[in-house]
Amino acid sequence: MFEFLNRPKTATADAAPEQVKASATGHAIAWPSAGRVAWSPRDVVSLTRTGFTGNPIGFRAVKIIAEAAAALPMVLQDQERRYEAHPIQALLARPNAGQGRAEILEALYGQLLLTGNGYLEAVGDEGLPLELHVLRSDRMNVVPGPDGWPVAYEYGVNGRKHRFAVAENDSKICHIKSFHPQDDHYGFSPLQASASAIDVHNSASRWSKALLDNAARPSGAIIYKGADGQSSLSADQYDRLLSEMETQHQGARNAGRPMLLEGGLDWKPMGFSPSDMEFQKTKEAAAREISIAFGVPPMLLGLPGDATYANYQEANRAFYRLTVLPLASRVLGSVSDWLSDFTSEIITLRPDLDQIPALSAEREAQWRRVSDAAFLTDAEKRNLLGLPVLEVGDDG
Repeated sequence: MFEFLNRPKTATADAAPEQVKASATGHAIAWPSAGRVAWSPRDVVSLTRTGFTGNPIGFRAVKIIAEAAAALPMVLQDQERRYEAHPIQALLARPNAGQGRAEILEALYGQLLLTGNGYLEAVGDEGLPLELHVLRSDRMNVVPGPDGWPVAYEYGVNGRKHRFAVAENDSKICHIKSFHPQDDHYGFSPLQASASAIDVHNSASRWSKALLDNAARPSGAIIYKGADGQSSLSADQYDRLLSEMETQHQGARNAGRPMLLEGGLDWKPMGFSPSDMEFQKTKEAAAREISIAFGVPPMLLGLPGDATYANYQEANRAFYRLTVLPLASRVLGSVSDWLSDFTSEIITLRPDLDQIPALSAEREAQWRRVSDAAFLTDAEKRNLLGLPVLEVGDDG
């Protein structure tokens, strides 16, 4: 087939052979076939549409992680004390006129989970920002400099672009990205890792919907045996039969309606084949792959067949310990380092582990072990528990 496509035309006696130019890679072209797997596009916008807005498992996985991480109680401290009131805490409590702390953090975590990148914009000229805003990752482009480090960020909306310059220790954009082994400037999201499973899950859902539209049963065969031995319908008979099947026997509202056959027509129902029966199992397996990619125990998403955790409480504890806390600690650490550049003071923003109900048993055991360690000084005990050297409100 490939030789035929690249073969020169046969020369005639009256004309010189026509010169034919062929691509050097023509022999390597893979021509599409009917059996080729069709995957959805892998760009950020398409993945968000198919994996979040169009898939219940991806939607719930992102929501449960983002909401849990945004609701974590936080502590702000430096090397000497833990603050009960601080300008950074006030800024995070009311970052802008339209959002509170939970809303802006949920949006930031959601962007990070969906695209692998999260962008915070600081509004203000000098000192601590007056407002903070989460920018959409699909609209942001990193502008690298000659040395590979970003020199600017370009944010495009409706054909208009705004450029945020980046200087040393001076950037209006806080870029938080997930680890990507093959990209220096952008992160890799769980949505990208689970893209194939999302396609399988969505395809299985469409198959189930098509089955419901066809009276929730597999198709059968209508056999025609004419009185005179004919085995085929005329064109008018075929069109009439097809029209009646579509209007009278398809769709959920026509489920169970008896079929009236005449003129030698006979209905032969077909049972589910083994491949039909595997669709539900395939859908459940794809759902589990999606939840695993996001780090959510399948039990928390209501998926059957999970016996890894003894009970829901253990699954919830593992969810916080292995997914929510690592994500929140990394994001809050990046935000606190970024805000420290504006205030010229070294502060740390982290989750307050002692106020997380899912970890109460672990924290209680740790406090008991540390308190019973008589060989440790009070300062060493406070350090092990993540507390500053001085008590809250102690002026030294």
